[in-house]
Amino acid sequence: MKRIALITGGMGGLGEAICLKMAALGYQVATTYSPGNSKAGEWLANMEQQGHKFYAAACDVADYDSAQQCIAQIAKDLGPVDVLVNNAGITRDMTFKKMDKANWDAVMRTNLDSVFNMTKPVCDGMTERGWGRIINISSVNGQKGAFGQTNYSAAKAGMHGFTKALALEVARRGVTVNTISPGYIGTKMVMAIPEEVLNTKIIPQIPMGRLGKPEEVAGLVAYLASDEAAFLTGANIAINGGQHMF
Repeated sequence: MKRIALITGGMGGLGEAICLKMAALGYQVATTYSPGNSKAGEWLANMEQQGHKFYAAACDVADYDSAQQCIAQIAKDLGPVDVLVNNAGITRDMTFKKMDKANWDAVMRTNLDSVFNMTKPVCDGMTERGWGRIINISSVNGQKGAFGQTNYSAAKAGMHGFTKALALEVARRGVTVNTISPGYIGTKMVMAIPEEVLNTKIIPQIPMGRLGKPEEVAGLVAYLASDEAAFLTGANIAINGGQHMF
């Protein structure tokens, strides 16, 4: 039977690359999309034209009840989730002086509370079955901080604290919990940054002299989800071209 991999926020950028990689490796792939996303059907149809029949569920990952309902629906339609990739996230960048409570809360709820919301309904099942993979997509800016990102950096750093604590609790039950912290990856969002800014401000920070590729991060996710990674847990793996070493 195929293992079921759920990638939150899988309909674009890094999430899409992860969906494609996991499908190529034989997983049954499910993803989430924000309620009211009018392009979800178009994305699914496009993927199906490429030969990928993905399952998609509307879910507000920032809302606990919505996450519970989403996981229950996936379990009913496909089966229990074996691999959870907490990838969904947003930014609301501004200096702390200008930041209001609404923009702090939006990022914390979507980027950090969502990790609890989505992991809670799948973790017990993983431990009962004696196998599971929880992979949290953080950021280099959760490791080193970033100007104008107190909300985002705090949330992404918090993800790894969650990873380490949960990894200790489930290690003996065949479940691993790990964090991946990408640097600047060539997604549509990053590529929308003006070329001059990319070339003068961002790429010079990266010793490899280029942006990362979504497929490179997806390959790391695939490894952490594999049986070969069974002895790797509680780790934060940096994939940033040498931008930040620790």
